[in-house]
Amino acid sequence: MSDASSPSSTSSPGRLRVAFQGEVGAYSEEALHALYPEADVVPCPSFEAAFEAVSRGELDRAVLPIENSLFGSVHQNYDLLLEHDLIIVAQLQLRIRHQLMAPNGATLAGLRQVLSHPQAIGQCRDFLRSHLANAVIQPTYDTAGAAKDVAQAGNLTMAAIASEAAASEYGLDILAADIESNHANYTRFLALARPDADLEYGLQTDALDTGEYRTSLVYAQKENVPGGLFKSLAVFALRDIDLLKIESRPLVGNPGQYVFYLDLLGHRDEDRVRNALRHLQEIAAKVRVLGSFRSGRTLE
Repeated sequence: MSDASSPSSTSSPGRLRVAFQGEVGAYSEEALHALYPEADVVPCPSFEAAFEAVSRGELDRAVLPIENSLFGSVHQNYDLLLEHDLIIVAQLQLRIRHQLMAPNGATLAGLRQVLSHPQAIGQCRDFLRSHLANAVIQPTYDTAGAAKDVAQAGNLTMAAIASEAAASEYGLDILAADIESNHANYTRFLALARPDADLEYGLQTDALDTGEYRTSLVYAQKENVPGGLFKSLAVFALRDIDLLKIESRPLVGNPGQYVFYLDLLGHRDEDRVRNALRHLQEIAAKVRVLGSFRSGRTLE
């Protein structure tokens, strides 16, 4: 496993070095390859390590999950966006397909332990309840890491829930395919870069939509007063700007106060969006645009 403070990989001169969280075979790596197919891939043990490596200039980009269609937002990454001076340059939605895998020779009936990330376990609870009710379910930090651990153990009673790529990477057999309870299971990934980066460099254009743009921002209100949130959102409604998402997070160090993350349809350089942001700055304590980027396609 890479050290959290110094992610490493082999690199080629002139190529982007792009971080993801987890072991090789993680879903984040699949999203990374779709966005940056020619990049050198750098696994990081934590989200924070990936943010810090890009912020320090050790790596060029990070591709990290921000929202799952079943389990909601990845709150840690929202908080890290606020802590680091990085911007969003692209996004991609990935269909999440969970596979049950074990060493060659294992059988479904013989399994006694299943390892995976808590979200993957939750997303497969119906299968686990129906087919492995007596097995010990062990949460781990990463789906691909679970597959790696099972492969290294070589125990025919142990299995992992991870991606098809992880099964291939670690030489495991898939005992049951697509075991997620709800097949409408998608994760939205963001590509992050430093503000001075060449934002289009290395991006796979086939992985992006060419039309719609999305802008993400975060803001804090000047004070909690009746109607304050309504007034802040009205700056967009008055200009017929479609809001795609709004989410509040506690403002660290200020109990009872919140920051609001908001996604809207449009580019920050459009006149109506620019005017709305200027209006919001007049009534909010602080406004920060996290990026304007193409909406991106969905990989099934």
